[in-house]
Amino acid sequence: MILFFLCGGASHIDTWDMKPEAPAEYRGEFSATSTSAPGLQMCEHLPRLSKQAHHLAVVRSVGGSVSTNDHHAGYYYNLTGQVPDATFLSQGNDRRPYADDWPFMGSVVGSRRPRSGSLPGTISLPHMPSKAPYTRPGQFAARLGVEFDPLYVNGSVDEPLKFQAPSLMLAGDVTRDQLRSRAELLAKIDTARRQFDGVAASDLWKQHQQRTMNLLLSSQATTAFDVGLEPESIRNQYGSSLNATSLLLARRLVEAEIPFITVFWKENTAIAKQCKSAGGWDTHGNNFNCLKDHLLPEFDQAFAALVADLEQRGLLEQTLLLVTSEMGRKPKIGDPRSGGKSGAGRDHWTHCFSVLMAGGGIQGGQTYGSSDRFGEYPADNPVTPGRHCQDGVPRQRSHRFNRQRCPRPPLQPIGSRPRHHRSVLR
Repeated sequence: MILFFLCGGASHIDTWDMKPEAPAEYRGEFSATSTSAPGLQMCEHLPRLSKQAHHLAVVRSVGGSVSTNDHHAGYYYNLTGQVPDATFLSQGNDRRPYADDWPFMGSVVGSRRPRSGSLPGTISLPHMPSKAPYTRPGQFAARLGVEFDPLYVNGSVDEPLKFQAPSLMLAGDVTRDQLRSRAELLAKIDTARRQFDGVAASDLWKQHQQRTMNLLLSSQATTAFDVGLEPESIRNQYGSSLNATSLLLARRLVEAEIPFITVFWKENTAIAKQCKSAGGWDTHGNNFNCLKDHLLPEFDQAFAALVADLEQRGLLEQTLLLVTSEMGRKPKIGDPRSGGKSGAGRDHWTHCFSVLMAGGGIQGGQTYGSSDRFGEYPADNPVTPGRHCQDGVPRQRSHRFNRQRCPRPPLQPIGSRPRHHRSVLR
């Protein structure tokens, strides 16, 4: 699986759930255009992805409403499938990741799938969102144990072909032969400390040592992360940005049989002031120019190339692609923090957003569910980021997506009408 997480909160109403019949203060400046899938329309500024729409399934009725309406809770809900607890309400974006949090879905997969060679089962790149001390909860193994945390691979905006895992870099001029020698010495020291062998913390530490040693000495780890080995023609298809090369690296990791790869969109600080954001999808101001001039073209080229590349290599059917975000954007234009209507921004909106899927056995060329006429709340077939069966027993099973329908979550309901909630992600 490749999870492409659009950090900041991507606007559903300006991408793949457009409302051309809504009033101008909702629909915005963009027009909807036809795609390679009959009946499926997308934003006019996604021309390459529109040609791949026959591979795509768009879930338009995701109601991820949480009372905090902020990034931390949005990350946690969408990455773990668990409703944020009361600490998110009391602490907001100061809420730190806790050791007893529910685990990231990638860590769950990695903990239950056999490894391929020396590489771990879960890899995240090209950064760990967000800048300390505001590290987003939900992206770690937490209660599963740190041994199942993702391996973080860092990328550089200035050198987009260069990826490094800080925990796997040899210090100074240490060679692999020297590292092996030190490992043998460490083994002899450990032999003299048998009294610690039965201590759980000692066992966990030894597991970390062995895993790190295997990775440091692995040629597989060295070559898998080297995007420069790709032909220039392939790199040009994806684009030259760090987000583009991160998706190309994700494809290489699929070929290396890594079960779960996450690409967290890296913000462009050059447009931060222009968009009243950190430079990502959190478009509090100048929403339309930021999207059409920067975010949408970069996303369109890179993700469309990934879909086409996987399909051409015969890997799309066995690889699930998921594009999501911590929230959507408020359908009514005008965020007070950017000057209201004149600032042309969209505020946070957790009540409704969309998820894009492809590959992995998903039937392409379709939409599932719908939002209301303004794009504010789920209308048909509402779903949530996770299951909420309080007694562990689903009410009803849906054969179309092979997911379970559960009772309403315990926190803030979506809208005023009673609705059932079906799980999109397990």
